[in-house]
Amino acid sequence: MEKFSRVLRGYNPEEVNDFLDKVIAKVETIVRENEEKDKQLTLKGEQLNNLEEENKKLNDKITQFARMEENLKRAILMAEKTSEQIKLTAYQERDIIVSDAKKNANRIVNEALIKAEEIEKETDNLRRNMIVFKRRLKETLETQLELVDDIEKIEI
Repeated sequence: MEKFSRVLRGYNPEEVNDFLDKVIAKVETIVRENEEKDKQLTLKGEQLNNLEEENKKLNDKITQFARMEENLKRAILMAEKTSEQIKLTAYQERDIIVSDAKKNANRIVNEALIKAEEIEKETDNLRRNMIVFKRRLKETLETQLELVDDIEKIEI
């Protein structure tokens, strides 16, 4: 605290005025500093609000990405299940096709064997018929030759 010297009617006015000037200057500095700090505080508050809004947006995006991730996981699981079902169906169809092909192959082979037997029987019949035909033809020719011989013996 400052002490003033005494003069005739109280304190020295120059010292008091100097002191008051210092106090005013000090108060003005404090007021300016407070105003600057208020501005900084307001700016910091705005920045904090902006950061809070940005944080909220980021949290919303995180939530959205988490939902998307969940949806993708579900889609992948569904795709895997569908893929397994398709594979199973394909294996079953393959087994049915192979089974049908074996049945058809067996039927075709059996039919071919039956037809081969029929052809063999027909061939045997044709051979027999051919032998019979040759024998009869030979007999006929021999008979004809005998006739020719008999005709030659007859003299006219």
